[in-house]
Amino acid sequence: MSAPVPLIAGNWKMHGLAASLDEARAIAAGCTAASPRVAICPPSVLIHRMAQALADTKVQVGGQDAHFDDFGAFTGDVSAEMLADAGARLVILGHSERRTGYRETDALVAKKVLAALRAGLEPIVCVGETLDERKAGRALEVVTGQVRGSLPAELAGKAFAVAYEPVWAIGTGLTPTTPEIEEMHRAIRATLNEMFGAHGAGVPILYGGSVKPNNAAEILKADEVGGALVGGASLKASDFLAIVQAA
Repeated sequence: MSAPVPLIAGNWKMHGLAASLDEARAIAAGCTAASPRVAICPPSVLIHRMAQALADTKVQVGGQDAHFDDFGAFTGDVSAEMLADAGARLVILGHSERRTGYRETDALVAKKVLAALRAGLEPIVCVGETLDERKAGRALEVVTGQVRGSLPAELAGKAFAVAYEPVWAIGTGLTPTTPEIEEMHRAIRATLNEMFGAHGAGVPILYGGSVKPNNAAEILKADEVGGALVGGASLKASDFLAIVQAA
């Protein structure tokens, strides 16, 4: 099995207006044939316009969440099919901000993954431990449990990624040490291999949590790190492209 193709994905979270499309265009202009896979996941209201703006570039567009049903009486929610119809090709699911702020469980994330597959979207499934869980020595147990609970068997043979984002590192400026990142990514890889056999060896495992231009190169060269899920640094083309180039 060949090594996973690196993926650098930007999660814009609740940032971005129409004027922000210029940053997306600058990111696309800065990507070359030698660049890894690159994706931007803007707020859902920008997906259609961004997909049009980035058509015929190597930058893909993704969503940040999706409902588990295709359609229905769910005021304010957006389905995976709607994201795909708007031009998305990927979708982030199970981000810690969803798990914590909206009480999303592994089982709910798994249902959302199935919805993404039905819509033809590539899921990026997030996992990660809290600081209390790490201090208690339960980080590996918690994260591998999330992997098992959030990834349905239907992913076998499908394109997807796992993003390890320690909750305590998101937006804090803190990052785990390289050995800590490698230990967790190896554990995730072993779990993927156990669940999906040979296919598990080709699944990119992204690192996320305060990834910046000044630490990206060290993180991205760590064992079993197959890319990055980038938050705040993906909002500025110069910062995001520095991370893309580090890959």
